[in-house]
Amino acid sequence: MSLFGEFHVPAAEFALGDTLRELPEVAVEVERVVATDGVLTPYFWVSGDDVEEFEAASETDPTVRDLRRLDDFERSTLFRAKWTAKTDAVVYAYTQVGATILEASGRCDEWTLCMRFDEYEDLHRFQNHCDERAVPFRLGQLHELAQPRTGRQYGLTEKQNDALVTAWEMEYFTSGDVTLADVAAELDITPQSLSELLHRGYRTLVEQTLVVTAE
Repeated sequence: MSLFGEFHVPAAEFALGDTLRELPEVAVEVERVVATDGVLTPYFWVSGDDVEEFEAASETDPTVRDLRRLDDFERSTLFRAKWTAKTDAVVYAYTQVGATILEASGRCDEWTLCMRFDEYEDLHRFQNHCDERAVPFRLGQLHELAQPRTGRQYGLTEKQNDALVTAWEMEYFTSGDVTLADVAAELDITPQSLSELLHRGYRTLVEQTLVVTAE
């Protein structure tokens, strides 16, 4: 049976460590990761006051290359980049173990990685790999995935899943009486933040369920 694990990793041991340390107010949320010939290409959202500062700082960050800005919103920006060999533990998880990063978020000095492993042996291989290379991590939770297919398995983050489900439960998609502000108030976020979460959720659901692309 597959396993779900939540790991906390020092930012210096993962991606964008130098950039996050230089810009402590910036938050990064990985939307999805594409693996091609051992090269990992993450799509991630950056929230912060100055996107240009993030781009400038990432130019000298040894963990990423080929950074490209894709979409701009008022509170966050979507980027695509390539992780380098400096992110060895995660590259190994993808290419050798076959683990899947369901969700990843980083800020200041730490990344939180939510990963799925097909079996316990894969988890042990990943742990041994990190131990051999002195990659420190803290295991937040670990449990078997015994539930039916969930939002995370469609590539949704927890926030995107909550936004979509809450909007559906409040009949936002079918009733003209329920506004974006009503749903945002229920979630205790701004309407702009909710709009971005819904947009990103729609995009992810289409990519994961309707659009078929080459591996």
